[in-house]
Amino acid sequence: MSMRRGAIVGIALLAVVTVGATYLGQSTREPGTTLFTSCRVDASSVVPSSGAIVGVNLDWGSETLAEFSDQLGAAPATAVVFSDVPFDDEDRDNLRAAATQVRGENSSLLVTLEPRGGLGAVTPDVADDIAALLGEISDTGVPVILRYAHEMNGSWYAWGQQPTAYRESFRLVAETLDERAPGVATMWAPNYGGGYPFAGGEFESTRTSPDFRLLDTDDDGVLSMADDPYAPYYPGDDVVDWVGMSLYHWGDTHPWGENEVAEPGKFADQLTGTYVGAGGDDSAIPDFYADYGVTAGKPLAIPETAAFVTSDAPAERALEIKRSWWSQVFSPDTAERFPQLAMINWFEWNKYEVEVDDEVDWRVGADADIRQQFVAELPQWVRFAPDADRCADAAGR
Repeated sequence: MSMRRGAIVGIALLAVVTVGATYLGQSTREPGTTLFTSCRVDASSVVPSSGAIVGVNLDWGSETLAEFSDQLGAAPATAVVFSDVPFDDEDRDNLRAAATQVRGENSSLLVTLEPRGGLGAVTPDVADDIAALLGEISDTGVPVILRYAHEMNGSWYAWGQQPTAYRESFRLVAETLDERAPGVATMWAPNYGGGYPFAGGEFESTRTSPDFRLLDTDDDGVLSMADDPYAPYYPGDDVVDWVGMSLYHWGDTHPWGENEVAEPGKFADQLTGTYVGAGGDDSAIPDFYADYGVTAGKPLAIPETAAFVTSDAPAERALEIKRSWWSQVFSPDTAERFPQLAMINWFEWNKYEVEVDDEVDWRVGADADIRQQFVAELPQWVRFAPDADRCADAAGR
């Protein structure tokens, strides 16, 4: 199932430059200048001792992080930003502007880099460029986590279903970060394996693909739901700090498009590879939480989540559907059941989705009633951005 965001990302991030400068009262900067005085904060500080940090995948072109924080009544602990790579000057300015907003809210930054020209475009020089920019941001007091080439098990991205090249590229970037920007953390984040191998996508693997035998994990000569949708793409414990998985409620059955309440237990079942329901039998999928959170010992993130509701749905129905999903994701017992779950980011966009040829309102913050219910029902284990300034806290240690 495609979770494509790229068609609007460039426009949204372009708006960040203006929005971020206005919010913090900054004048125009020369490219390459830093955002704040030096204050390095290691991204490991983001991992909570208990519970999970709550973040937002924000439509930067529509609202600032400060505006969203004011609506929510607390600052999200992390904010997600997308960028193409290799960088051009606009990409660099957009990332710096997003970091400026994040620094102002004392949050952390989850940078999602998309090599749309293919994995071969990420050369050692490009990896150096990534490390230089993310290291610069990290040195301003913004904890940075890099989600590199996400949803690589999907068939909808230029870096998809190429496990050998993907692992090599991830390791190149991670090792360069370790050398040049050691405070920046890495996140490996495939898509949920339901529907794997996602036949029909532009970049789907076939029998003639170089990595076909590697992807055919059950060695039966075909790619199917019986094959492991995660393991072939894992770059190794030594270069992965976080693991994550995109996990949405798109409705009950494919093709999507209906405004449907989430089945009870769906979130936990999909996270653990035990889902059997209206959407099919996904029980062949490995237990992502156990394999990569528990066994690998990594903090686990849901870097993108939300519930499908078309923008023209009645308000009461929208609340019912979104509540049916967030009540599972943010269940009072989620933290106890999944202690490795350390980050959950809501996808706060109202956007056209090509999968359904319609506008979908994924947001919880735009409607006052929905926002009020969402905030009221968040459990005690959620963690927002810390009150204490990270730089002041670091200086005091």
